[in-house]
Amino acid sequence: MAGQFEATVDIDRPVEEVFAFLADGRNDPKFSPRVLEITRTPDGPTTVGTVFRSTVKDAGMTTKREFRISAFEPPRLIRWNEISKNSVTAREGGYDLEALPDGRTRVRIHNVLEGHGIGKLIVGLALSAARKDADAFGRRIKAAVEAS
Repeated sequence: MAGQFEATVDIDRPVEEVFAFLADGRNDPKFSPRVLEITRTPDGPTTVGTVFRSTVKDAGMTTKREFRISAFEPPRLIRWNEISKNSVTAREGGYDLEALPDGRTRVRIHNVLEGHGIGKLIVGLALSAARKDADAFGRRIKAAVEAS
């Protein structure tokens, strides 16, 4: 079983600024408390093929995650695929950004979660938790970008 969660938030910053913040996945700990640490390979600007490696804590368990950027179209679109092998992974995800007329930016984040092995039994719980937190996650992104 796989399923998607998403959130949309309006950020009081221009689209180029929001895109730059989100494109640098090393900013993830600023809005995602589950991300304990994160690195980017290769060093340098994010492009298609860039890999972000992180250590995250979910439901009391610490795991290693790897995401590869699969599409990158400044300043409107970022896509990723999780390449790590965990019980529940984000098969695909991304940000869609839209410049609003008043200099603000609308961001839609979305992830498709998928279970593997025993994860097939718990992916529904993970998806439910992600959906429940989606709006708050969007607000945390907004606060982090506006504070940067």
